[in-house]
Amino acid sequence: MITPGNTARRGRLALRVAGLATAATVAITLAGCSGSQGASMLDTKAKVTIQVWTGQADQAENIIEKLGKEFEKDHPNVKIDMSPGASSTDQLLQKLSAGFAGDQYPDVSYAFGSWAGQLEASGRTLDISDKIKNSDVKWDEFTEAAKETAQPSGKKVIGFPAVVDNIGLMYNKTLFDRAGIAYPTNDWSWDDFRAAAKKLTDSANHIYGYGYSVSGSEETTWQFWPHLWQNGGSIVNDDQTKAEFASDAGVKALEFLRGMAVDDKSVFLDQTDEKFGQLFVSNRIGMITSGPWELSDLKTGGTSYGVVQLPGVDGDHQTVSGPDIWALFDHHDKNRAYWAYQFAKWLTSSAQDERFNVALGNLPLRTSENSSAAVEKETSEYPGYEVFVKNSDNVKHARPTTKGYAALSVAIGKAISHVLQGQGDPKSALEQAAKTADAQLSK
Repeated sequence: MITPGNTARRGRLALRVAGLATAATVAITLAGCSGSQGASMLDTKAKVTIQVWTGQADQAENIIEKLGKEFEKDHPNVKIDMSPGASSTDQLLQKLSAGFAGDQYPDVSYAFGSWAGQLEASGRTLDISDKIKNSDVKWDEFTEAAKETAQPSGKKVIGFPAVVDNIGLMYNKTLFDRAGIAYPTNDWSWDDFRAAAKKLTDSANHIYGYGYSVSGSEETTWQFWPHLWQNGGSIVNDDQTKAEFASDAGVKALEFLRGMAVDDKSVFLDQTDEKFGQLFVSNRIGMITSGPWELSDLKTGGTSYGVVQLPGVDGDHQTVSGPDIWALFDHHDKNRAYWAYQFAKWLTSSAQDERFNVALGNLPLRTSENSSAAVEKETSEYPGYEVFVKNSDNVKHARPTTKGYAALSVAIGKAISHVLQGQGDPKSALEQAAKTADAQLSK
């Protein structure tokens, strides 16, 4: 839920981190099925009201409410009872949990992807697995990570993708020109990246080649996942019950970052998650790995920059994404279920998504939008946007959606932070983090 000009520099990321914190502290209440039963037979012409919790605010809320009115106009028997649902997006999970207990929950709700596993486990979600096979849904147009997030256990599809993103390599042209270094290309390896970072670093003038978060937050963690995946590693096993990031691939990935931070001293180690972006804008850091939410600040700051896909390992340029979803819920009413599904399908179609996500500066949900006029307009206003659109092709894996992921993220985030600050070796740190994560994943 990011808009160009958002006063919070990393608005989309701030929500993502908040969502993980919420998932770590809120337990979904398992309650019995509703005592009241709705329509047992589908009547698509019957009058029906569906409740939608948008999780949006300001411009985004205004746009989606207008879209809801359009849907009502096209379907006069349908009333969309739409609201943000809570005072902030990260509070929606707690609101949903209370709603399940009191039998007062919506038909559709925005949800952070990290909540998907808990929502499915509540027993309250709709399963639309059969419906997404219909040709008009065009399910294959969504990224793999988005589809996996909407199918948290692999057994049910509990909603539609709502927001997608990814990270690429942003480089500061002013600093590259000053150092006499050729700009990064899409063919760069991490060795190319490390060499450039070292040359860009000017410790006497407090200029760094690269910036990385060592706060231990999800920002620290999710920046690490592309390194892990590109080296052939996995975050967890197939049933999400055991951590696998402490593999040789994980050790190799963390050793690479440690070499840059400790040996080369070419990395600005950000304790706040905020400063490295600001320093990049003000020509103090040569490269950062970040996403499209950064573009508005770069424009405002007048920064001369470029964007390419992430450097790779043996030609593998995988990136990471944090998709969110429109979760659908079951009220044992055929009519409400039908129209909740129809509204979510309509809202996430290319025609509506171009007017909602793309208009707000988010990436398009569907590949069919990539060459649209809406994307071209966004690109003309924010150079580099088109790189992130194309970079969706490099999204191959989803982050785990199990409720244990929040604890896993904290464990490995702390391990990465300590190692990059010279406080331990990669193998031991990752192995200890894996033990901590396993204790939570097995619950």
